[in-house]
Amino acid sequence: MKKWTFLALSGLLMAFGLLQEEPTVIYLIGDSTCAEKEIDAYPETGWGMPFAFFFDELIKVDNRAKNGRSTKSFMEEGRWDAVLEILRQGDYVFIQFGHNDEVPSKVGRYTTPEEFQTNLRQYVMDARSKDALPVLLTPVTRRSFENGVLVDTHAQYAELVREVAASEHVPLIDMTTLSTELVSELGECESKWLYHHLEAGEHPNYPNGKADDTHFNEIGARKMAQLVLSGIRTLDLDLKKHIVTGTR
Repeated sequence: MKKWTFLALSGLLMAFGLLQEEPTVIYLIGDSTCAEKEIDAYPETGWGMPFAFFFDELIKVDNRAKNGRSTKSFMEEGRWDAVLEILRQGDYVFIQFGHNDEVPSKVGRYTTPEEFQTNLRQYVMDARSKDALPVLLTPVTRRSFENGVLVDTHAQYAELVREVAASEHVPLIDMTTLSTELVSELGECESKWLYHHLEAGEHPNYPNGKADDTHFNEIGARKMAQLVLSGIRTLDLDLKKHIVTGTR
């Protein structure tokens, strides 16, 4: 009798322990291509929004990406410090910048190639100091076609990310390459349906229409999120076992 009572209590304690297990958190830091959007911006959608729904209950996605941010401004505004305060051992930090870093006209956001790599290394070093796991992502492609061929507008800064990933031994999801392959395969006409394109009167948030070849609509964001999942599987990160079955 005592044996069965002990076993029953052990089972209850184990079950309680499982119920109390803290989920692993994936922090997303980056720019508008990943960020959560305000209601009045819809149907513009960052890939981090659908990404959050592709995991089981043991994974939580905390999307800290913000419109218009670069590696520089994200730090200067204290957004990275806010993540570091709560970052725990075993958490992940997915780092995707470049869109704003690479444009000299974006005053206060632009970073030189040297500054860009220094900032990326700082993110990596800080995450590791918390025993968290940094993952670098190159920027997603813009829909920029010339004579029917997709132009790589991120060539320099994507390569800078790859160099940091290699030198610091950081897992890399090459979203520039993956998204370029997808958009090129769809072609100049069909790829428009991934991006934030609307005809006048098509959506109440944009009565005059919209032609945006940088940001995504709901479908495009989901496709980009699926590319990130593909990268997780290719890297064989522990996260892959928490991807909901059937998610491609």
